[in-house]
Amino acid sequence: MPDYDYQSDSRTFSQVIEDIGVRDEPKLYLGELVNAFGERGFGALMLFFGLLNIAIGIIPGTTTVLGAPLLLMGLQLAIRQDQLWLPRWALRRSIERETYRTGVKSVLARFKQVERLSRPRLSVMTSEVSEVLIGIATVLLACILVLPIWGGNLVPALIISTFGFGLMQRDGVVVLIGWAGVAGVCLFIWLAWELVSRALGPTVQWITGLF
Repeated sequence: MPDYDYQSDSRTFSQVIEDIGVRDEPKLYLGELVNAFGERGFGALMLFFGLLNIAIGIIPGTTTVLGAPLLLMGLQLAIRQDQLWLPRWALRRSIERETYRTGVKSVLARFKQVERLSRPRLSVMTSEVSEVLIGIATVLLACILVLPIWGGNLVPALIISTFGFGLMQRDGVVVLIGWAGVAGVCLFIWLAWELVSRALGPTVQWITGLF
């Protein structure tokens, strides 16, 4: 597996994303991605993998490769791990670099616009307690993300990306938007459960009555 040093801390996040795609090697390894973001921490990696899930998650099998690291990131963020650790087998997983280029191209322009508007604010939303809560939410969202649900990766990946961007930029407003997304998902799941339980309630009672 190639080992690259992009010296990413001296450049904007969007520039790092672009630079990863211009290399000639056909395979893009997970270890290369982790190394590319250097000291930017969990926020940058959550943002990156979330965006990548949005961009190419429709391709079968990619959500498992890209969602598993998010699950580990959430766990480590929740227990206040200082540096990200991923197992060696995960670092050796790869995707086609051309697939990466195509996916990044579809989201990069809009991301640059948001990047220019962001700034540090509402520090309470990026505090240590907030990071723990974000880590827990990320674990739950990543569990949904890795399931083989057609189109089911979009909303969880978008929320994780929002959390990651807020942490990376120390922008509490963005983190608040992420929590609003979590509330929306919870509301949807509750409404779906209510509808299903009401629809199946008579059938369950009938089956129970037989016994």
